Amino acid sequence: MTAYQHHLINGLWTQAQSADNTRVNDSSSEAELALVAHGTSEEIDLAVQAAKNAFASWSALPVSTRADFVRGIADQLEEHVESLAKGIAAEVGMPFKLSQRIQVQAPILAWRSTADLAVDCLADTRVGNSTITHVPVGVVGAITPWNYPLHQITGKVAAALVAGCTVVLKPSELAPCASRVLGEAALAAGLPAGVLNIVLGDAATGQALVEHPDVALLSFTGSTAVGRRIAASAGQALKRVALELGGKSACIATADAPAENVVRQVVGSCFLNSGQSCNSLTRLVVPVALYDTYRTLLAEAVARLTLGDPMDPTTRMGPLVSAAHRDRVHAVIVDSESRGFDLIAGGSQAPVPETGYYIAPTVFGRVTPQSALAQQEVFGPVLSLITYETEQQAVEIANGTAYGLAGAVWAANTDHALSLALQLRAGQIDVNGAPYNPAAPFGGFGDSGLGREGGTYGIEEFVELRAIQMPVASTKEKS
Repeated sequence: MTAYQHHLINGLWTQAQSADNTRVNDSSSEAELALVAHGTSEEIDLAVQAAKNAFASWSALPVSTRADFVRGIADQLEEHVESLAKGIAAEVGMPFKLSQRIQVQAPILAWRSTADLAVDCLADTRVGNSTITHVPVGVVGAITPWNYPLHQITGKVAAALVAGCTVVLKPSELAPCASRVLGEAALAAGLPAGVLNIVLGDAATGQALVEHPDVALLSFTGSTAVGRRIAASAGQALKRVALELGGKSACIATADAPAENVVRQVVGSCFLNSGQSCNSLTRLVVPVALYDTYRTLLAEAVARLTLGDPMDPTTRMGPLVSAAHRDRVHAVIVDSESRGFDLIAGGSQAPVPETGYYIAPTVFGRVTPQSALAQQEVFGPVLSLITYETEQQAVEIANGTAYGLAGAVWAANTDHALSLALQLRAGQIDVNGAPYNPAAPFGGFGDSGLGREGGTYGIEEFVELRAIQMPVASTKEKS
């Protein structure tokens, strides 16, 4: 068992003050994996003060210099790909091979791409007689979840650092290894003391960060309920917030869509990371006349998802993050079975490994659009198959939740699919299986949050715009 009993404050790993801890178990073996200290409000204050003290010198550095530090962190992370992937696989449950590529290598690329974009993104621009400059917002409080621990940290911290902000990070207590490795990488890269501080802890630790008066911006990824509370608290203090919250994303398949391709994308999305992804396609919306076709294809596709140990190379889907989360998802499945939906695959009685936090990949058919299963985020491996009579009804079903994070549309003709995609109220929509673009903005409408991460859009979240008006005569002279 690894003891995470130190916080990174002002460039030093400092012993945790509190004896309160969260015990983390291996998602597959259930063996004790880690003991994670809970940071106190006093430790949060020390970290925020360190960030505040470091802000003036860090923000005054040229953007290119800050970008070089961020590249240095990426270089250091590169030395730990295998150990990071193993650690995240054990904590979260994603199969090791996928964990290497998605949980570790993709974030490292994002550190580098963020650095590459910084100089142009933050360059001054001219509008008439005004020069528009980008001013770092100040101390950033970043609170990140467990499902993609390094990826979620990267989307906030790398962008904030190149923007000129200093950061206090409160990572999830359920997935601590990524933050420990990141802290070591930052120190090895020579990042100045106080620029990045990491305080481990639980919800109370996060709340202390939210309420700290010297935090200028709060960037949070997690549940919509917690996001609402953070936004309310920040609103009282007129702090800026960036919130990446829940989702209930829909894929619309038209009557002429290639059904095999549709099912391949939806199954790959819904069951990736055991359904523990906010942007998962969890509702497949198909013509009523094609219900039996999709029912058969889904049953066949899910049968090929080998459930097992994340370290086994034959495993296609691993366990969930914890016993408590498994039990929550199991309760949703039991409730949905009681509603009389068509159980196409999986279910509460499906066989799973005896040890570990496993849920069988589950598909329900003939799900009604207004049911709890179709409206509420499950955050587990559960897919709803919903039917429609007309394409307008399909759009209404897709838009018919409080969320608006992601979506997809399939049609034989790309222009046809695009015409439907343009009617969806969601932040990121795939047309005919288009690949993920890390440079595109990621974020949602409605209860899916506020703001965007990724590419230049993520960097822009951490700056204020300042307009400097010059005398008209002076601008003429310079021209």
